[in-house]
Parts: sequence; structure tokens; C-alpha cells
Amino acid sequence: MKKIMIIAALASLTLTGCSVGKYQYSSEAMKRVDMNFTGIPTVLGIGALGTSIPLTPEYSLTAAHVAKFSVQRVKAYHPYCDLAIIYHKNDAATLAKFRSAEIGAPVKMYGYSFISAMPVESSGVNLALTGIRNEWNKRPCVAMASNAGVVKGMSGGAAYNSDDTIGGVIVGFTSEVKNHRNAATPLKNVSLYIPYQDFKEWLAKSTT
Repeated sequence: MKKIMIIAALASLTLTGCSVGKYQYSSEAMKRVDMNFTGIPTVLGIGALGTSIPLTPEYSLTAAHVAKFSVQRVKAYHPYCDLAIIYHKNDAATLAKFRSAEIGAPVKMYGYSFISAMPVESSGVNLALTGIRNEWNKRPCVAMASNAGVVKGMSGGAAYNSDDTIGGVIVGFTSEVKNHRNAATPLKNVSLYIPYQDFKEWLAKSTT
């Protein structure tokens, strides 16, 4: 059995750069997630980008900070994590299947790049669970830190387990996850996603 380790730390989303880690163009991402435009203009003047996950024939799952400015209506916000369910018509063949994520397990991320508006993917390993605090994430929200690459625009995208189930929803990245007890080296330049086990009950209640 893999040992579950929770870092006694708090991470804040420090999106001062455009990305962390490595990512690449992926036609597979187009099959797994959707592009979402918001009303915030980009340098190209076409509106900011976010990503969403097909959930049911009528709803999609995304980050709350994407949903708030999305052109789609919002059905529900998570009470303390950066998650939201939006109204979106989806093909039944593309709907998500979920499973809890595990520390030490491989992870693959899919989303859309804010920079290029192209579908992208990245691969890595789940490193640790950490508390996460900012405008969109409040106590007791927990995020999974990973070394898989993330670029702006991938927020709301999917973090996949090795068995092709979704382990969580991408919410951003941070330059450092500090351990307040100084018992381990701080994690640097990691992606962050909200693991399925932390929103499973909310998701079930909000889609019934």
C-alpha cells in the first residue's frame, strides 16, 4: 500500500509567469476537454481562455475562476475549492469517469493554452497534498501538487490517472510549496489540481 503523505504547508497560486514544467501540443486533449472563452481580453484581443471537462450531457466541470467569467451559465460553485459546474451540451461518448488520485502515481494533464489557444498535454507524478489558500480556495481545501507541466489556460482541465480515469481538476500552479515545519525541502514550480476525493460528494449532490 502506498503511503499517503500530506505536506504541512500552504500553497498560494502565484501565477506571475505563464507556465511551469514542460507541455506539448496534443490532439488527444481535444477529445478529453473543451475550450472555454471568458470575457477578459487577452493580448490577442479574443478573450481569455479556460478549459472544462464534459461531465453529463448537460453539464461540464471547470475551475471557479474560469466559470465566473465564462459565457456559459453556472449551475453550482464548490463551497471552498476553485471548482464550478457550468451548463454545457456534451456528447455522451466523451463524459468523464473519476477515481481518487494517489501520491506517487503518474498523472497526465490536458487543457488549452492561453498563449496559443491550442490543446496541450503534460505528464508527471503526483508529489504531495497541500493546503491551498487564495481568493478561490479556502480552508479546508486541499490540492495535489504535481511536476506535470501547466500553462495558463489549462485551469479547469483534467488531471488523468494511469487507468484513464480523471483524478482531479487543474486550478493553476505555484512557484513554491513551503513546509512550515521545515521537515522537507520545499517543492518548487509545481502544478496544482483539486483531487477527486475532495469534491466527490459535492459533485454527486450538484448533478442530481
